[in-house]
Amino acid sequence: MRKLFGTDGVRGRANTHPMTADMALRIGAAVGRHFRRDASGVHRVVIGKDTRLSGYMLENALTAGLTSTGMNVLLMGPVPTPAVGLLTRSMRADLGVMISASHNPPEDNGIKFFGPDGFKLSDEVEIEIEALIEAGVEPAQAANIGRAKRIDDARYRYGERVKSSLPRNIRLNGVKVVVDCANGAAYRAAPDILWELGAEVIPLGVSPDGTNINSGCGSTYPQLAAEAVVAHGADVGLSLDGDADRIILVDEEGTVADGDQIMALLAARWASEGRLKGGALVSTVMSNLGLERFLAGQGIGLERTAVGDRYVVDRMREGGYNLGGEQSGHIVMSDYSTTGDGLMAGLHFLAEMIRAGALASALTRQFEPVPQLLKNVTYSVGQTPLEEASVQAAIAEGNATLENKGRVLIRKSGTEPKIRVMAESEDASLLEQTVNSIVAAIEAATA
Repeated sequence: MRKLFGTDGVRGRANTHPMTADMALRIGAAVGRHFRRDASGVHRVVIGKDTRLSGYMLENALTAGLTSTGMNVLLMGPVPTPAVGLLTRSMRADLGVMISASHNPPEDNGIKFFGPDGFKLSDEVEIEIEALIEAGVEPAQAANIGRAKRIDDARYRYGERVKSSLPRNIRLNGVKVVVDCANGAAYRAAPDILWELGAEVIPLGVSPDGTNINSGCGSTYPQLAAEAVVAHGADVGLSLDGDADRIILVDEEGTVADGDQIMALLAARWASEGRLKGGALVSTVMSNLGLERFLAGQGIGLERTAVGDRYVVDRMREGGYNLGGEQSGHIVMSDYSTTGDGLMAGLHFLAEMIRAGALASALTRQFEPVPQLLKNVTYSVGQTPLEEASVQAAIAEGNATLENKGRVLIRKSGTEPKIRVMAESEDASLLEQTVNSIVAAIEAATA
């Protein structure tokens, strides 16, 4: 069992275990030793980050740990997470590191890792790294210490890759786009790429100060983009999260659409063109039942996984699928990227608007979602509320209540100390009753 790694790397409150400079140094040394198993040749690691103040501290500590094992470090500065996956592979690096807590608040931070193939690490590799952290790592000889170098054009390299995923005849001339960059990693890349493709760009969340990432903006607060779309008469709004690996869309009327609707649109389009590999979409257990019904009506399968975009990617690679994602807005198009890419997904949505000559509102409502209710319950470290008999009884009762009328999904967050209680049902009263009953049982167990 992993103790340090969650569903997406290591994450926590900055300057509090495990997000301390000391732990980052130890993590850097451990991953450096793991990916530099022989002393021959040149070994490289690329490091990107978002705009959090603590990113400076963690970047320096990771660099110290990595160079102490002989790894040469290439520092890219603020870039989206998908840029790290891309550049790890294109620069022939042994390892990629992204310093980000994604959609979490500014005081949090995290460290995500990519292998030499540009994909996130497996559970097995993370367990091996945890063992190295615990055991300690012998540093390299003085003559073998690694070097560090700044890579100034990383976001331009990423931008060219993103643009090249679109057909060459697609231009965004005449399209007015609101893009909310969440004061995060894409605050320069996203507006520039949209402008280069011809769009009229209204940028939001492009003034990071180290403490305002995801604060009242971005994919967790799409209301900001929705208000701007209506106020400016824009055609569409794109809301990215802090590391730009997820997106939430806003149509011209200010209505918000989640990742399920984007996946439905792309899956149906790709299937009609004969380029949806495996004839199925890969998504998580959180995706709406309405999506499953829509896909079935199109003759498209749905492969469900555990929550976490890397589990989606793992299933895509195992089954040879090329489209997957999460309701939260991670959209993975493996023909072009190794992980979720919010900006790329947004560009492909814009391309579909142009191809179809349609308003955003005509494309963001592919299916009628089954009513879904999600509530979070915070718990303290050391508590195990899901193991309590009273909580298990409440969950069993909820499942019985919604039998043949919906479903219940209870899970621990992999990035925060929260229990997520979700249910789906077309019966609104049963839905609320079921969720509230389970939430009350969990709250009583954590009191």
